[in-house]
Amino acid sequence: MAKIRLKQLLAFLICLENLLFLAECARDEEGPYQGKYIGKLNSYHHQVSGEIYAVNEFTLLLTNFNYDGDGLDTFFWAGAANRPGPQGFIVPDEHGNTNVLERYFNREFTLTLPDNKKLTEIKWFAIFDLNSQNNFGDIYIPDEFEPPMAQRISTLLKRSHNVTSSSIEILDSKTIRIPDLTYDGLGRETYFWAGVGPQPSSKGFKIPDEMGYLDSIRKYDKETITLELPGDKTIFDIDWFSIYDLELKENFGSVLISDGLNVPPSLVKVFPLKQSLPNCRQLHKKLLVSWEVFGPQITFQLSGQVGENEYMSFGISGSETSTQMIGADVVVAYIHGGRGFTTDYNITSLAPCVQVLGQSKGVCRDDLLGGLDSFQLNTFAREDGINTLVFRRTLISSDPGDKVIYLDHPMQMVWAIGPLDSNKEPAYHDLYPKANVIINFNSTEPVNDCVSFTMGEEPVPEVWDKSQIFDRAIRSFNAVLGPAGGKRGYQGITGHVSNGLAWYINGLMIPELWLRRGLTYSFKVRGGNNPHSPEYYHPLVITDEPQGGYDRLSDAKQSEIRVLAGVEFTRRGRPKPTAAGPLCLGRYPPNYDRRLDDNFPTFKKFNKTLRFHCDEGDPAILEITPNSSWPDIVYYNSFTHANMGWKIHIVDSYVRRASAGTTGTISFLVFIAALTVAVSRLF
Repeated sequence: MAKIRLKQLLAFLICLENLLFLAECARDEEGPYQGKYIGKLNSYHHQVSGEIYAVNEFTLLLTNFNYDGDGLDTFFWAGAANRPGPQGFIVPDEHGNTNVLERYFNREFTLTLPDNKKLTEIKWFAIFDLNSQNNFGDIYIPDEFEPPMAQRISTLLKRSHNVTSSSIEILDSKTIRIPDLTYDGLGRETYFWAGVGPQPSSKGFKIPDEMGYLDSIRKYDKETITLELPGDKTIFDIDWFSIYDLELKENFGSVLISDGLNVPPSLVKVFPLKQSLPNCRQLHKKLLVSWEVFGPQITFQLSGQVGENEYMSFGISGSETSTQMIGADVVVAYIHGGRGFTTDYNITSLAPCVQVLGQSKGVCRDDLLGGLDSFQLNTFAREDGINTLVFRRTLISSDPGDKVIYLDHPMQMVWAIGPLDSNKEPAYHDLYPKANVIINFNSTEPVNDCVSFTMGEEPVPEVWDKSQIFDRAIRSFNAVLGPAGGKRGYQGITGHVSNGLAWYINGLMIPELWLRRGLTYSFKVRGGNNPHSPEYYHPLVITDEPQGGYDRLSDAKQSEIRVLAGVEFTRRGRPKPTAAGPLCLGRYPPNYDRRLDDNFPTFKKFNKTLRFHCDEGDPAILEITPNSSWPDIVYYNSFTHANMGWKIHIVDSYVRRASAGTTGTISFLVFIAALTVAVSRLF
């Protein structure tokens, strides 16, 4: 009889365990993964209720939390005693404060234990009133509780193309870190790839690379990268991760993902996709395009995760056989001042729109080229940092400068995301494709590979050291051109947008110069002297205005600027540059991807990769002698393009304090310091 009862008890316990497991599964299916579930708060007073999750070893998540706020001296409270009581410590609220708790109604927030205390060091968490010594609600941390933590799994199993790595780390429910990744880059259509099943196969999905691109991945040489699973996908949705070639249907290297990994929930926010058109193509983690053809017209929807001063661009490639910016016919879409804009542009050069012998060249609006703006804006909205603009155009435009959108074959397309300049014109793009972008606008079945946008903390690249040249012995400066260096370079140093090129003075990118009044200095200028080139014609000018591009400005704007050197005026009052020398340009090595500029920790390492090519001929000489009428700060820049140079400090004496992070030449200050030490020893 006792054995029968024991069997019944065991059966009951097994059923109870299964019910708890099913309840746990049901809870997980109700919404996104929120961490390891601890349980519901025990409610004693003041309407305390809610559920508690462990986010990581330091952090709790409270969901649907309620408290009426009527306690006199009530706090979040935790401790290691057997039960809640005065032996404990205050847990700061969701704002990091230790104030008396106010009213909460169905709130969700996280709490971090103070002083790096861990969940494994406490036995309970409570809502406790110190004045009355009353416990309003609590929950006990189970013995031997293991909070979520980053988990290491095995390395990539090498199969081909030199794919190797160190042990892969699952940082949270959406984030994978691959240390020491190696891949030879010689695959055909090779992607970071994940899916379900016993082994990698073509039935999976792309994972954007570390920069958010969905192109075939590049070569890696023992690099550590971090990947984020797309849309609402989590680590619990996949059985394997692979470097996979879709064309060859070959797995170059892979790793299996264990079930039930005890990892922290991702802090990335997922924004459900809002798509009104039947076809959709994911161009980048931050950009998608939707479309629908109706009669002779096509309607587009561009949606992008962009800043308030950024544009999205999409259009027909300048080449029928590859994705090419030059010759492209594109729309530039952005939202500014509560208005949406979809403007028709033609790209004849990778440079801002400039006048070349009376004609507009570069990235120019169609109306400046004698054409029409062929896009009709329907709707626009900005929500959660996402710009969405819906617009249409005819397949065959009445503007002869517009390209035809064909329906009988796939088309090569281009896209870009970048900042707007001060005139709300597109500056040099930050994001753009390297691989071909091919779209068939007339597929028999709707095409849709788009996923929800995600938003997490994006690391801001540390700016390269700000160079300075401070030496009264230097009277001559060599001025040549080089790449602007991504967000660590020109953009980070100046806070201005870039056009892709910058002045290099005496081998340094846009250094601040210190010149003394009354002394004469010469600039040997090699910025290009061919006025037919919209991209490489950069006479040097010095003005009291920081951005440059004097020739692009209206007469009214020019009248507000004081030109100090580099420009003379004709009898008709038109500006003419005087310091245009042959081109000397620092170029990237062959097959280099400039999107990797920010991977260089210093300008010195970046500069070592460049190869300078200089045309024959003597440089143009620009001589200046600053006097008392010159402002204390002036700027060297390009006559034709904005945002290529930086500051010149005009001083009466070279004595100054050296600032932290200063690089360049400061020999005079060293001399003064040495002289001071010598004099002190005499006394």
